[in-house]
Amino acid sequence: MSLRRTVAAPFRQRGVDELRESEFVVALSLDRDWFSPDQAQRLVDAAVTEGLLERADETVAVTFDPAGVTVPDGFVPDESVVQQRSVFERALGAVVDAGVEKQEAVAGINRLQAELDVAVEAAALLYASRQGVDVDGLVDRAREEL
Repeated sequence: MSLRRTVAAPFRQRGVDELRESEFVVALSLDRDWFSPDQAQRLVDAAVTEGLLERADETVAVTFDPAGVTVPDGFVPDESVVQQRSVFERALGAVVDAGVEKQEAVAGINRLQAELDVAVEAAALLYASRQGVDVDGLVDRAREEL
């Protein structure tokens, strides 16, 4: 997932798990020239919402092992990573990251939605759960959206 790669890059480069938020924004905007400072700040907000970063005072800490994320040479994230994703998009992304083909996952989610007559978010969470993907962190957000 490119958001995870984008978040991991500054931490991997410095070999740390925590940075001042301003350092993280500078790393994404000025050092790498991937985003404007405003976009980099929005990316921080999206990464916090996604559970990839935790804020504390003036710092951000990565919630996963950045060394375990491959950031290919020449990687440049798409601007879409600065947008916050819906529960459906996050559940679908988690399933795809777990190795299920995107088209297969969407078809499975659509089938569940039709069979159970539930919202797409509920169907996506159920599908992910049935695939063995941990989506427990999305349940509260799904309730809020529904």
